[in-house]
Amino acid sequence: MSENGTASTIRRSSSRASTRRRKPKKNQIPIGILVFMIIAVIGVILSNGQNNTLLFWITGISFGFILQKARFCFTASMRDPYLTGSTSLTRAVLIAFAITTIGFTAIKYGYFKNGLPIPGMGYVVPISFATVIGAFLFGIGMVIAGGCASGTLMRVGEGFWMQLLSLVFFIIGSLLGAYHFGWWKLNVISKGKAIFLPDVFGWFGAVIIQLLIILFLYIAAVKFEKAKTDN
Repeated sequence: MSENGTASTIRRSSSRASTRRRKPKKNQIPIGILVFMIIAVIGVILSNGQNNTLLFWITGISFGFILQKARFCFTASMRDPYLTGSTSLTRAVLIAFAITTIGFTAIKYGYFKNGLPIPGMGYVVPISFATVIGAFLFGIGMVIAGGCASGTLMRVGEGFWMQLLSLVFFIIGSLLGAYHFGWWKLNVISKGKAIFLPDVFGWFGAVIIQLLIILFLYIAAVKFEKAKTDN
């Protein structure tokens, strides 16, 4: 028998063996129906309350479904360009930033124009060396863990048990951070300077500058992926 014939026979044998080993996929429709019924029952129970629990339940389920189907992860948006050269998620995050910039600015400006306290001003915190340290540690942690908060929760829901370990220590670290936050705020964070762009450039100027920065990053992401693909 020729070498080509022998190779063809080996490939057919391997293909048949692979076919025998491949298990048929389970029908997940009954499971989906059961999960949907459980979600609906919980929603009915929560609707009897006097608070916004039902709204939180529906919002959480909706966001979880969208994240899982879109494979949306902030970690991947910053990690993929270096590992795979793909910037699709990076560009998706930038588009989300652009949309939220316009939306939140409109909300805040509405409060400002009516002489009301601007919502979210308590989160305009000083920029200090703690920002650099926190970003560096978070970057290392989320790459090792394989996901940020949203990505970790999504994969736990998908049944990745190693991500459950990440979630446990995510919670532990958050509790420790919250416990020691007062010390960090007093001794490190407060030493920096808070910058609210509308105070510096005006409301319109702040939006334009932020959108231009996002546009620059978007173009850079496109060129980066093209360069990686060409190479």
